[in-house]
Amino acid sequence: MTISDISLPNVDHDQFYEPKQSDFKQPESAHKPRILLLYGSLRERSYSRLVIEECARLLKHMGAETRIYNPSGLPLPDDNADGDHPKVRELREFMTWSEGHVWCSPERHGSMTAIMKAQLDWVPLTLGAVRPTQGKTLAVMQVSGGSQSFNAVNQMRVLGRWMRMIAIPNQSSVAKAFLEFEDNGRMKPSAYYNRIVDVMEELMKFTLLIRGQQGYLVDRYSERVETAEQQSQRVNQRSI
Repeated sequence: MTISDISLPNVDHDQFYEPKQSDFKQPESAHKPRILLLYGSLRERSYSRLVIEECARLLKHMGAETRIYNPSGLPLPDDNADGDHPKVRELREFMTWSEGHVWCSPERHGSMTAIMKAQLDWVPLTLGAVRPTQGKTLAVMQVSGGSQSFNAVNQMRVLGRWMRMIAIPNQSSVAKAFLEFEDNGRMKPSAYYNRIVDVMEELMKFTLLIRGQQGYLVDRYSERVETAEQQSQRVNQRSI
C-alpha cells in the first residue's frame, strides 16, 4: 500500500523538522554524573533508606556524584503553598542539580508510601523556566515486608513518565527486606543485592548515554507551536 498524498496541511512547517543522527552531539562534561536518591520511610531502621545507601555506595564506585535527600521535616504538599520551606527548597535544589534519580519506596497498603509521594508532589513540572526532572534518568526500586511485589515500582514508573523522566528498563523489588540486612545496616550477599548492582550499572549507562541530550530528546512539536502564555496556563493550572 502506498500513500499518494503526503501533504501535512495541519502542521506548522516552521516548527516541524526531521530528526537526524547528526542532531545527537556528545559534549564533554566536566563533572561526574549527578544522581539524586530518594527513599520513602522515616523509620529508624528504614529498609528503603538502607537500599538507597547501598545504591549510593555502588554509584560512587561507578564514578557518580550522589546526594541522598532526607524527607524528615518535609511539610505536606500544599501546606506551604509558596514552597519557601527549607526542606522544599533543598529538595528542589537537589532536583535541579541532578542528572539521574533513584527512587526506593516501601510498599504500604499496596502502594508507595505517602512519604515518597509527598517528595514527588513538591516538584512541579516547571520551576520558572526550568523543568527540574525532564529528560533525566530514573531507576525505581521497592522493599516489601512480605512476598515480592511490584505495585510501588509500577506506580513510580507512571509518576516518572508524568514528570518526563527516562526510566531505565531494569528495576528492583526486595521481598522480606528485614531478612536481607545485617545488624550494621549492610545488605547481605544475595540475588537481590546482585539485582541492585545490575540496576545501578544500567542507570549509569543510560545517564552517560543521554548526558547532554536531554533538551533535544524531550523537545516537542506541540510545545514549540504554543505561546509561552498558553504553556504556562496548561502546565501550572493554578486554579485546580
